[in-house]
Amino acid sequence: MHHWFEQHSDTLDRALDACQKRYAWSAYTESPSSKIHGKERPAAGKANFQNMLGNAFPLEQPGQIGVTGEEISPYTREPLEVTYPKIDINVLYQAIEEALPGWRDAGIETRVGICLEMLHRCSEQLFENAHATMHTSGQSYIMAFAGSGANALDRGLEALAYAYKAMKDVPATADWRRSFGGDGAAHLQKTYKIMPRGISVAVCCATFPLWNGYPALMASLATGNPVVMKPHPSAILPVALMVKTCREALLDAGFDPNLVTLVADTRAQPATLDLLQHPRTAIVDFTGSPTFGRWIETNCTRAQVYTETAGCNSVVLESCNDLQAVAGAIAHSLCQASAQMCTSVQNIHVPAEGILVQDEKVSFEGVCEALVSAVEDHLKDPAKAAFLCGTLVTEDIYQTIEGIRREGRERGRLLRDSGPYDHPEFTNARTATPLMLAVTQKERDLYSQELFGPISFVIKGGDADDCLKAATRDACEHGAITSHVYSANTEFLQRAQDAYNLAGASVACNLVGMPINFAAAYSDFHVSGLNPAGNACLTDLAFVANRFRIVQRKVMV
Repeated sequence: MHHWFEQHSDTLDRALDACQKRYAWSAYTESPSSKIHGKERPAAGKANFQNMLGNAFPLEQPGQIGVTGEEISPYTREPLEVTYPKIDINVLYQAIEEALPGWRDAGIETRVGICLEMLHRCSEQLFENAHATMHTSGQSYIMAFAGSGANALDRGLEALAYAYKAMKDVPATADWRRSFGGDGAAHLQKTYKIMPRGISVAVCCATFPLWNGYPALMASLATGNPVVMKPHPSAILPVALMVKTCREALLDAGFDPNLVTLVADTRAQPATLDLLQHPRTAIVDFTGSPTFGRWIETNCTRAQVYTETAGCNSVVLESCNDLQAVAGAIAHSLCQASAQMCTSVQNIHVPAEGILVQDEKVSFEGVCEALVSAVEDHLKDPAKAAFLCGTLVTEDIYQTIEGIRREGRERGRLLRDSGPYDHPEFTNARTATPLMLAVTQKERDLYSQELFGPISFVIKGGDADDCLKAATRDACEHGAITSHVYSANTEFLQRAQDAYNLAGASVACNLVGMPINFAAAYSDFHVSGLNPAGNACLTDLAFVANRFRIVQRKVMV
């Protein structure tokens, strides 16, 4: 609706400007503090979440053939007992296709205006979304409010801004004249029309279900494509809240709500393959495991596929001026969200002879001790540990930890064992602190894959250049979403940046005093698309421009 476009035009303009200039900006409040929002909104959000428990989620969609859902809170380890429509996908797709023509022909400003209103309405439910994310994905409450709330909304707005920019670069009409010599002159009136590819399926991950959910939704919907949201079976509720809000906005605008739908499932009765292999699926957005991501890239060639998976995120330590600050920054990444983030550090490469700290040599063992000490410092306060670590999203991660613990002891050395921490509020919370192992590069087969959860390796290399070579080789061959270098040597720092970039990986240098996992909307190009960690970038023009094509008409005047 044009009045929604005008109402939210300042927000869109700010987003476009931030994307152009790459400065720090957020359209949404990142803190749930009652000092900002008052006491009523946080309390109402929690009450709304609690009222959903044990009930059928209010979502009416075509093709319902029963109910589904088996989410379990990683904090209480009790079922949420929220049920969702179980969908006959063929019936749903028929309804979606009936909704498509009106949306396709609505016009850019109308579609973008409705998308802006959707984001605004979703920002109004950040408190219930935070509790829903917390009790499905395992994030701490504050992390859920920010990371799967405000930050995810910013990524959605960023994608929407790029979609608007890409579409507005296509003129609506052109007056074309040319002389053809003796044959006379031609005068044509040309009209250009943006055409969507078709039905878009967004497959969300368990730990940050809306981080990629909002960008996928906005990029496809704004460019005219209906969107089917497919949440992870462990984390349906946050996505269902978003879908319900978007459907309400479409209805209020006079459009068919089936332009945005939800297909929920369980592990025992999955629906993902049926969606991906449906002949009418034209676009796929996937966030999740590298194995399934590679399968989608290889087998879903009929659709336009965008993937963000994972890789061997690494740190190379060459030298520094403040080892305590560097160790603290790395330890924060090892603890944050129990290392269940796509930006979590896993592999820490340290020269065998150690590193220079203000011209004094600190041995490999000394670096290991500093890292372990920094982790312990982050965990000594239970409240801080709860805020930082959250919980494990599934029980499976315990099995991964146990397997790597056993193998790491045989092939390396246990620096720090993983164990639960006592959550100050939820006594039954599924928790685990970082497992840290010291190994050599001979154990590359052990660490050159993403090990999901709080598992890390301090890898003894040759000299610093050998460490850099090993880290960038892993990035090139196995993928990396974030990479870090710590060095007081300007020449080495430049070599490291060049090496990581040539491996298709982005790199951060000497980050301290901030969460090094953080990827900033409007500024950081999240995932390069140049290594196996994913083929898409959040967000750039390439993320949106191929979701539509252009047809034209030309008429002799």
